[in-house]
Amino acid sequence: MDIGDMRRDFESEGLDLDQLHGDPVFQFQAWFEDARAAGILEPNAMSLATTGKDQMPDLRTVLLKYFDHRGFVFYTNYGSRKATELEENPRAALLFPWIGLNRQVRIQGHVEKVSKTESLKYFASRPRGSQIGAWVSEQSKVITSRGLLEQKVAEMKQKFSSGEVPLPGFWGGYRVVPECIEFWQGRPSRLHDRFEYVRDGDDWTIQRLQP
Repeated sequence: MDIGDMRRDFESEGLDLDQLHGDPVFQFQAWFEDARAAGILEPNAMSLATTGKDQMPDLRTVLLKYFDHRGFVFYTNYGSRKATELEENPRAALLFPWIGLNRQVRIQGHVEKVSKTESLKYFASRPRGSQIGAWVSEQSKVITSRGLLEQKVAEMKQKFSSGEVPLPGFWGGYRVVPECIEFWQGRPSRLHDRFEYVRDGDDWTIQRLQP
């Protein structure tokens, strides 16, 4: 298959500085709502890039579960590969690829664990099957067959057959605290509009980047 000629022009309106909110979180919220309204599949799906002590970049898709001016929150097993890498190097990058709108948002920042109270609140809102799954999976560890996983599911269903499923001590959230946020709008002839917000203390500076 020859993929070298696969391309499309990004026919979309431009993005100018005077169209941007001075606060990147409010700008993100506006674009996020646009993505939801446009029917983008899983608009909260984001690529999460991490790097551990071996300096090998790692990448996977996770789901954004909450955001505000403190940062962007996702949840995982604290024994997973991504968690190990974040312990070794608590910095990360996020990418929201809203290609259907010819848009991307890129976020870079440092990472911190959310409070146990926040994790418990979110865990309690998950479907029971997902709660059981959090107890079952030693995320990123090798397993010889799916049958073993299903056996563990049955065991946990029996263990928690009555009452609520408790929050595992090895499971919780991370918050990516943004230091840099870029809003990318595709334009014809690859002359895209890119604006980067850079944190300056409690304020943000905005600069246009070349495509």
